[in-house]
Amino acid sequence: MYNRKKPLEDIPEENTMIWSCEKEGCKSWMRDNFAFEHVPTCHICQTPMVKSMKMLPALNNSNGDLKLLKKGVQI
Repeated sequence: MYNRKKPLEDIPEENTMIWSCEKEGCKSWMRDNFAFEHVPTCHICQTPMVKSMKMLPALNNSNGDLKLLKKGVQI
């Protein structure tokens, strides 16, 4: 049988630092370079998160280190 679909190219993966929720049953996680806080809390259950590693597709955050941004509005 003939198939017209082009084969999907392999996306390169790398070992990435992430924050994952420590609460049992919560599957929430985020990449470290996309976190706004040095120790973030889970946005679903408001539990502290712990650092770990995960194999993920490579992404480049063009905004730099988001933890260095000032919070709030200066008057």
